[in-house]
Amino acid sequence: MKFSKKYQEFMQGQDQRKLPGVGLKKLKKILKKCRRRGCPSQSQMAMNQATGQPIANAHVCPQHCQVCDGSFFPSLLEEMSMVVGCFNERARKLLEVHLASGFQKYFMWMKGKPRGNHALLIQEGKDLVTYALINAIAIRKILKKYDKIHLSTQGQAFKSHAQKMHIEILQSPWLSELMAFHINMRETKGNSRKVPALFEGCSLILNDEKPSLSCEVFDSIKLDIDLTCSICLETVFDPVSLTCGHIFCYMCACSAASVTIVDGLKTADPKEKCPLCREAGVYEGSMHLEELNILLARSCPEYWQQRLQLERVERIRQAKEHWESQCRAFMGV
Repeated sequence: MKFSKKYQEFMQGQDQRKLPGVGLKKLKKILKKCRRRGCPSQSQMAMNQATGQPIANAHVCPQHCQVCDGSFFPSLLEEMSMVVGCFNERARKLLEVHLASGFQKYFMWMKGKPRGNHALLIQEGKDLVTYALINAIAIRKILKKYDKIHLSTQGQAFKSHAQKMHIEILQSPWLSELMAFHINMRETKGNSRKVPALFEGCSLILNDEKPSLSCEVFDSIKLDIDLTCSICLETVFDPVSLTCGHIFCYMCACSAASVTIVDGLKTADPKEKCPLCREAGVYEGSMHLEELNILLARSCPEYWQQRLQLERVERIRQAKEHWESQCRAFMGV
C-alpha cells in the first residue's frame, strides 16, 4: 500500500478526535501545476547535463516558483503548525493526568479529562505518538517530492526553517515524554500483564558512550533521542528541554543561560543562546521532562544518588548566596 493511501486511511480514522493533518492531496495538486507548465523530468535534466545542450521548448520551473511558493509552502506551514500544536496540547493533558495525585487528579477526572485507567492512558499515548510520526513522514515525503519536481533543495531548506520556528513535530519535547511515559507504565509493578504495549520497539538504552531513548513505530522511521548533556557530558540529570528541542541537565542549562537555579531559566536574557545550535531566546519556553526524570532515576539509581548529592550542595550554596544578596539589598547595604 502506498504511503499516501495509508496516511489518508489513518487520518480518516481520527475524524472523531478532530485531529488536524497534512493535506497531501491538495499539496500534490499544487505541484502538478508545475508539471503542466513543462518542468523537465529527472531523466531530461540528466540528458541535458550529459550533452551540455539546452532542452528544446522546455520550461524549467525556477527554484523560487511563484505557483508553488505562493501556495505550497504557506499551506504546509499552516498545517505543520496545527499538527504540532494539537499534538503538544493533547500530550500535555495526558501526562498531566498521569503525573497528578490526590485532589488534583480527582479534579481533573471531574472535568472530563481521560480517566486514570492505565490501559486507556497507554492507548491514548500510543495514538498520539503514531499521529506524530505518521505526520512527520508525510511532511518529509511531500518536501522530497517538491525537491524532485523542482530539482532544488528548497524543501530541505524549508524543513530547517520549520525547525527554527519550532513546528517540526519530531523536535517536540512531548515526544520524548510520551516515550518515557510508556516505559514507566510498562515497568510499573503489577501492570506488565494488564497494559498493552505502546511501542514494541521503544526502549531506554544506557551505556557509557551514548544513552538514548529509541523508538520504532514504522519501518521507514526510527527515532533516537540522545540523553547526553552536551555541557557536562553525562547522562542528563533533572532534564530540561529548550524550545529548540535540545535536552540538558537543569543546572547545566542554568549555567549556560547565566542564571541561578533560584531565579530559574524563565528569567534568562533573551539573547542567551543554546550551547548546541546557538539559537537565541530558547530558555523562556523551556520545559522540565518529568516522565524522563522518573525513568532515569529508576533506571540508574546509583548514578542518580551521586548526582543528587553533588547538586544538593551546589543548590544550597546558590540559595544561600541569593538570600544573602536579597537581604543586603533590603537593608540598603
